[in-house]
Amino acid sequence: MNTIFLIRLDDASPFMDCRKWQRIEDMLDRFHIRPLVGIIPANIDPDTIIEPEDPQFWDKAHRWKQKGWSIALHGYNHVIVSTDGMKGINPFWCRSEFAGLPLEVQREKIGKGYSILKEHGVEPEYFFATSHTFDEYTLEALRAETDIRVISDTIALKPYEYKGFVFIPQIIGHCVKMPVRGLFTFCFHPNEMDDRAFARLESFLEKHHQAFMSFDEIDVSKVTKASMADLMIRKCFFAYRKLRGIAD
Repeated sequence: MNTIFLIRLDDASPFMDCRKWQRIEDMLDRFHIRPLVGIIPANIDPDTIIEPEDPQFWDKAHRWKQKGWSIALHGYNHVIVSTDGMKGINPFWCRSEFAGLPLEVQREKIGKGYSILKEHGVEPEYFFATSHTFDEYTLEALRAETDIRVISDTIALKPYEYKGFVFIPQIIGHCVKMPVRGLFTFCFHPNEMDDRAFARLESFLEKHHQAFMSFDEIDVSKVTKASMADLMIRKCFFAYRKLRGIAD
């Protein structure tokens, strides 16, 4: 496969930094790039409450959908309540909103979050968890409470299937030209971006915008189980993080 890039935008909510989000929206529109936007349904995380509640937020979400942007359920309230992230499916951090919690608790959180988005007319087709961490119960909760069967996360070079879910890998938090072929999701947090981050993104898009596609353009019907190469890459990735003591 040729190298394909995708963009994921984290932490959209009625309390986001509207100026920065508008700035990245204008930039992506200019290059005809349609990202995946993760919406926090019931945001009470002080780190992502940047501005007073925006009464126009859900109108913006509808506009994103109309432009062909993809929408993800990004957790429930974005609050870390567990330190069992390293025991889950994607052991990126210890901190987690989901990993380690009982199934009934996860079902309640995911069910409520999914309902909030649907009540506002924005039905999500994707999921990704706060801090990238979740476990087998999270999958069970998604299966029981939602129609979502595609998750943006984990480490691999191409999408793969696991227990009835399609995983679209997410490896890095900034745009960079990759040394190997694959499908790479660049994850951005617009609330936290500064002028330098916007400039780096714009420079990369100017050179490589034709290599980007939208999440909805991925043919999930042809996805198979993770290859041995991807399993080895994942093992090496997390071994390296552990060696460096990256887990908090």
